Amino acid sequence: MTRNPPFRLGRRTVLAATAAIAAASLGCVPTRPLHAAQPGAAFDPVLLDRAIKRAAGLDQIHALVIGRNGAVVSAEAFRGPAVNRAVNVKSVSKTIAASLVGIAIDRGVLRSVDVPLAEAAPGLVPAAVDPRVRRITIADLLTMQAGLEPTSGQSYGRWINSRNWVVDALRRPFVTEPGARMLYSTGSYHLLGAALSSASGRSLLDLAREWLGEPLGIDVPSWTRDPQGFYLGGNNMALSPLDLFRFGELWRQGGLWNGQQVISAAWVRDSWVPRTSSPFSGDDYGYGWFLATAKGHRIAYARGYGGQMLYLVPSLGLTVVVTSDPGRPARSDGHVGLLNALLTDAIIPAAEMA
Repeated sequence: MTRNPPFRLGRRTVLAATAAIAAASLGCVPTRPLHAAQPGAAFDPVLLDRAIKRAAGLDQIHALVIGRNGAVVSAEAFRGPAVNRAVNVKSVSKTIAASLVGIAIDRGVLRSVDVPLAEAAPGLVPAAVDPRVRRITIADLLTMQAGLEPTSGQSYGRWINSRNWVVDALRRPFVTEPGARMLYSTGSYHLLGAALSSASGRSLLDLAREWLGEPLGIDVPSWTRDPQGFYLGGNNMALSPLDLFRFGELWRQGGLWNGQQVISAAWVRDSWVPRTSSPFSGDDYGYGWFLATAKGHRIAYARGYGGQMLYLVPSLGLTVVVTSDPGRPARSDGHVGLLNALLTDAIIPAAEMA
């Protein structure tokens, strides 16, 4: 996958957005299209309208939600489910799972990111594995630097058809040493989810509903489980575009929601520090977030197959959600590249010119 020039995402760019960003409370999110700027959410109306029309012309897009400083300015489904209907957000699930890891550390369920998986959840690691498996830390899994052969891409089908997804992921051969480089793998996040369940004694679904769903006032439907009953840690979670917007706002506000510190400011800050870089786009990666710059603005974004995107531009108070056809590929030089350009060439200028 090659990089898409219009987005100009910076390799090894430090995302130093402050963790505690003052913003208005989201309040009641409207479910109808809103194209007129609201107080605290100003956009140039002509440029915003052009951006929305440009989005509507991309045949893979299903829905677009644009908000500024906590207020939704446009929430529109061009095709597919309505903006208040849950849809598969694909690998955006990894960003949600990483958030749960941070909350688990905040609550003492996990000691730190430096703890080896074998210590955090000893029952998950089978006896007959490469000794290096016992060196893999929570941080290695968060950054997909476990070193094991990936379970994504061409290997995904074989992995999910195995009898035990955790064992299969841990018994794969090492491609590189733990912590050496990013190898994009949903298996790493499935191991994280299984570790959270093992350490807490609760399902990942229960944790997601209590730790994120309840404070944000969002629905978290059940999703895929492996043969042992562990919920898939890095794929197939479902949220409505409006609920995903709330999740994005939580992060944009430094983990604070309606006066409650749902995720610690320290975890937000640490998650937005570059730890490795994507072998496909070249963009930096922290704990569950891709990190980049565009037009002088630092950006954190979550990405899922097909073009499920959550963009945060803290310097402009922007949170943008895009959902797309989950059955069509969306490469960095294809549909995702068009979405990146929509953000940088249309939505960001509409905010800058307000």
